[in-house]
Amino acid sequence: MKVPFRGGSDQPKVTTPDDRMTLTQHLAELRTRIIRSVLAIVFGIIIIVAFYDQVLRFLRKPYTDLCARKQWANCGELQFLGPLEGLSTRLSIATYGGIIIALPVLMWQLWRFIVPALHAKEKKYAIPFVLSSVFLFLLGGLIAYWTLGPALDFLISWAGSDVQANFQVSKYISLVGLMIAAFGIAFEFPVLLVFLQLVGVLTPQMLAKQWRYAIVIIFVIAAVITPSGDPYSMMALAGPMTLFYLISILIGLYAQKRKRAREAAEE
Repeated sequence: MKVPFRGGSDQPKVTTPDDRMTLTQHLAELRTRIIRSVLAIVFGIIIIVAFYDQVLRFLRKPYTDLCARKQWANCGELQFLGPLEGLSTRLSIATYGGIIIALPVLMWQLWRFIVPALHAKEKKYAIPFVLSSVFLFLLGGLIAYWTLGPALDFLISWAGSDVQANFQVSKYISLVGLMIAAFGIAFEFPVLLVFLQLVGVLTPQMLAKQWRYAIVIIFVIAAVITPSGDPYSMMALAGPMTLFYLISILIGLYAQKRKRAREAAEE
C-alpha cells in the first residue's frame, strides 16, 4: 500500500512493515538521511580543525611515550616530505575526528532509515541501538589507542637495532586512523548479532552451537583487519570480540525468554 504525503512534509510516513514506500519516497528518505549525516560530519570537522594542535598532540602521545620509555635520541617528532602533506594531514585528522564526533547522529540516521521495515515492538530498540553502537565504537577506538604503543614498539623492532625511527606524519596518522576505525567497526559486532536475534534471523541456540567455529573466524578476522599486524593488537581485538560473542548469546537468551513469557501471558 502506498502511503500518501501529509501536512506538506516531504517525508514518507510508514507505520507498519506492510506499508511500502515508492521508489521515489525511498530515495527521498535516503537523501534526507545522507544530508543530515554530512552536516553532522561537517560540524565535527569544524570542531577538530579548531582544536587541531591538541588533537595532533593526543594522537602523537603513544609514539612520544614510547620514545621516552626507550630513551631513544631524536625520536618522537613527526616529519613531512612535501609542501602539501601538512594540509592533507590536517584534513585527514579533521575527517577522522569529524566522523567520530558525528557518530551519534550517524547511528540515529541509520536507525531511522531502517525503522520503516520493522514492527512497532522492534522500533523500541532505537535508543539502546544508538547508545550501544556509539559506546562500543568509542571503546574499540580507546583500545586501539592503548595498544598503539606496543604495536609501534613491535614494528620498530623489526627494522633492527641500528635503525632510527623517524615517522612521516601522514603515514603515522593513517596508521592511527585505520587502527581506530578497524577496532571501532569490529566492536559493532555484538550489536549486529543481537539485532539479528531480535528480528529472528538468528537464534541464540544457533550461535551457541557454532561457538567453536565462530571463535576461529573471529581470530582470523582480527589478524586480517588489524592494520599494524602485530600480535598485541590482534589479541586486543580478538579477545573482546570473543567475549562480545558470548554476551550476545546471553542477551539473545534473555530476550527469547521475555518473548515467550509475553506470548504466554497474552494467551
